[in-house]
Amino acid sequence: MHTNLPLSQDDRLGDMLNKNKKWAKMIQTEQPEFFATSAKGQCPKILWIGCSDSRVPAEQVVQCAPGDLFVHRNIANVCLHTDLNFLSVLQYSVDILKVEHIIVCGHYGCGGVNASIENKFHGLIDSWLCNIKDVYRANRENLEFVKDFEARKELLVELNVSNSVYNICHSPIVQAAWERRQQLSVHGWCYALEDGLIRELGLVVSKQDQIEAVYNMAVTNKTVSTKTSETK
Repeated sequence: MHTNLPLSQDDRLGDMLNKNKKWAKMIQTEQPEFFATSAKGQCPKILWIGCSDSRVPAEQVVQCAPGDLFVHRNIANVCLHTDLNFLSVLQYSVDILKVEHIIVCGHYGCGGVNASIENKFHGLIDSWLCNIKDVYRANRENLEFVKDFEARKELLVELNVSNSVYNICHSPIVQAAWERRQQLSVHGWCYALEDGLIRELGLVVSKQDQIEAVYNMAVTNKTVSTKTSETK
């Protein structure tokens, strides 16, 4: 049996809806054409890949307006070659929207990164966190050289961002874009919860020769390996 109860029984949700109305009215007053223009389509030049953490809202921390960023978020901003959700976002943003910049923005104090180095059972998410454990294993020597555990976790946050950056660069989607001379750069950033500032990690990849040759997927005329051809 249906009742006529309000759609939102939580004061917080009602407050959100009221704020939405005030915001929409303010925008209509200040920028009368904004919503009409927005409804026609989007053309952001930046893909933002961040963590799902509620404390790191993409548009707010960089003060972008609706329509400025195409956003994908997941636990600990992990980018995988097997994640169809991420790959769909990547292909749409690169091939259709023609974004010029991809930003992977991690954040210090990331719960996903912290959980990945705990020897605790967390449930289903452990399968996802295993990808960060792989980053730790690959960089074990450098990480364990850092004796301060908090500093070590901060380094792992940055290394996890770097891993995502390179995974993006190694993807056929980005490789194909560079092959056709499309303007596209991939950046690694980290946000600090303590002061609200973003740190650039000094990692920007803009072309194929900036990555290891084994990942370069440029089309060639070769159909067999050099070793195989020597035996013929």
